[in-house]
Amino acid sequence: MTDGGAGAEAAAPVAAPPLRTILRRILALAAPTSANAALQAAAQVAETWLAARQGTAALAGWAVALPFVLVMQQMSVGAMGGGVASAVARALGAGRREEAAALVLHALLIALGAGMAFALALGAFPRAVLGAVAGTEAAEAGAAYAIWLFGAGAVPAWVANTLASVLRGGGRHALAARVLGAVWIAHPVLAWGLMEPLGMGLAGAGAAYAGLFWAAAAAMAAAVLRGGAGFAPSLRVRPRAALFRRILAVGLVASGLAAVANLTTVLVTAQVAAYGAAAVAAYGIAARLEFLMIPLAFGIGSALTALVGGAVGAGEWATARRIAWTGGVLALAVAGAAGVAVGAMPRQVATLFTGDPAVAEVAARALGIVGPAYGGFGMGMALYFASLGAARVRWLVAAGLARLALAAGGGWLLAHAAGMGLDGHFLGVALGITAYGAVTAASVRPGVWPGRR
Repeated sequence: MTDGGAGAEAAAPVAAPPLRTILRRILALAAPTSANAALQAAAQVAETWLAARQGTAALAGWAVALPFVLVMQQMSVGAMGGGVASAVARALGAGRREEAAALVLHALLIALGAGMAFALALGAFPRAVLGAVAGTEAAEAGAAYAIWLFGAGAVPAWVANTLASVLRGGGRHALAARVLGAVWIAHPVLAWGLMEPLGMGLAGAGAAYAGLFWAAAAAMAAAVLRGGAGFAPSLRVRPRAALFRRILAVGLVASGLAAVANLTTVLVTAQVAAYGAAAVAAYGIAARLEFLMIPLAFGIGSALTALVGGAVGAGEWATARRIAWTGGVLALAVAGAAGVAVGAMPRQVATLFTGDPAVAEVAARALGIVGPAYGGFGMGMALYFASLGAARVRWLVAAGLARLALAAGGGWLLAHAAGMGLDGHFLGVALGITAYGAVTAASVRPGVWPGRR
């Protein structure tokens, strides 16, 4: 499950740069992506609020579609996107610029195939897919939203996010952030206009997403074709299996892990559905805030993917590990601060998203339990992105499975065998994301980085 292209691994080790130098490099690349992540987080919070304005049924329909929206974002940005950024960064770190240029075509072909898969599954059969998770009522409420978002928006979202990953692999984080930042600034305004004044309801949020990502895909394509990643892409090369493997060896595993993470949310949602639509809507709010830690950690993580990838391409493993741990501790501080704030004021946070007292009550219970675990989760996510840059993904599989087992299986045991009810499910989620962070952190050590090939 590692990439075979980093031939520089056998090079003699060199001393890692000072901590101050590493921190400066991380912050320089993380700043624009973190600003974009903050805009994305704000847009996602705004969408939660807009969905709640449509009523409890619409909020439940939106909550059922949420895991699938998140898995597409995570796969295209951080998973397969991480594979793209890692492959480009390792090629550039090893001085193979022609390989980096040829990787762009391979990345786009992967993006088109993946985008079509999402469009067909969730754009054509939303009621069947969503109904399997939470029943007919919630599926009907979320169907039109899914048709617009996936049917019209999956392909451009994959293309835009893949090309942004090419830019990040070349260290051009600011350019990628400017384009995507414009999307997240415009999304709440356009979504509101379509949902309320134009009367599209929840479907308007999906239509806004699709339209804005068509514009983003065009802007990203123009930037990459002009050499915005630091090199001119080669789009007329013959596709080569070796270059697909450069991306897929990391990206497929990472995409599988994104699917496992969202399967966890789907399974917990299905378990919570037994407590009624209000509980599903409440868990949707809690899950959205939990997953907001991902874009926050991605601001740092995207810098780690590029910097670790470049160091690994040059064979500098000690530097790669030092970069990873510096970024991991930084993410722990950022996500931990957010978690403490949410855990200290769960009711106030819950009432920001819903006026339904029953929904707010359950959401507050969830946030009070899960919020304190955000810090470890944020560190785990940052080190996940660093591991993608290093093309070391085996331990990430163990971390994802530990999270699934504790959140879904452990939560069920706590809820039923231990008699904790809904609180047991929420405690299972908190334990799961804590285990995810701990197992991922345990992998960033000399025995694994570089470890055996």
